[in-house]
Amino acid sequence: MLQQTSPTKRPPVVAARQVMAEDGPLVEGREFVWSDADFSRIKALIYKKAGISLHDGKHAMVYSRVSRRLRETGHASFKTYLDWLEQHDGAEWQEFINALTTNLTAFFREQHHFTILSELMAAKRTQPWRIWCSAASTGEEPYSIAITATEALGASGTFQIVNSDIDTKVLATAARGVYKSEGVKGLSQEQLQRHFMRGKGANAGFMRVKP
Repeated sequence: MLQQTSPTKRPPVVAARQVMAEDGPLVEGREFVWSDADFSRIKALIYKKAGISLHDGKHAMVYSRVSRRLRETGHASFKTYLDWLEQHDGAEWQEFINALTTNLTAFFREQHHFTILSELMAAKRTQPWRIWCSAASTGEEPYSIAITATEALGASGTFQIVNSDIDTKVLATAARGVYKSEGVKGLSQEQLQRHFMRGKGANAGFMRVKP
């Protein structure tokens, strides 16, 4: 038989989870206490350090991603983690930035951009090209630029691509140049044969950019 609780007397656990903090309401049932003040503080820090603007609809994402940093660094609350972070100028700042960076990329995403680039380069084949990919992410975009440049300039063409990204972990992925086979499905068979090596054995299902 189920026991009914009086509407004026909540069970102790539920009541504890709905306590109001001085800096805003606590979110119910989560591993760490999470308040509006925590979000606002993170929002201000990431904008100051990296220029990343977080809107109010990102509460769940920010909680999830920064919670991992609390676990990794052994902090029991967002406040103690953020206090510690602001008191140090070390590697954790980069981890904090990496955690809040969203990477959306694909080979030849926004195809019309590469069509325009190809036309520009083909019209000036004899000049050396230096291209900066400022948000290289995991490498799909700069490799797409490299394929475009190779096809537009021909064997005698000269080009250099400089890659950067605020997220250091995705740059490491870009440097490896290894991708799942489904990630390169949009490329032609000729492009795959010319620019990629197909993995075998333990590496089956992966493609690697040719050196």
